[in-house]
Amino acid sequence: MRHIVTVQEAVTAFADFMEPTNAELDAIEQEMPVILAGVDLVDAQIIALDRTPNEVDNRRIRRARRRVLAARRELANQTAGASLPGGAA
Repeated sequence: MRHIVTVQEAVTAFADFMEPTNAELDAIEQEMPVILAGVDLVDAQIIALDRTPNEVDNRRIRRARRRVLAARRELANQTAGASLPGGAA
């Protein structure tokens, strides 16, 4: 019996397109406050999973949600204020 296997991993393992571009890295860096606020929210929710959430847990989750919303708002304001390519507004 002859097995047919793919060699795509061997061919594309070191391809240039596998690495993020500078523009992608800049976009990730710009979105980092939103990402970190989301991580804080998930952490607060995980803490509350093991037990019945008390008032401190509820406050922690509410604060984390507000931080996520604030970070998203700031990101939206930054991208809305950026000029479009070609000078169009």
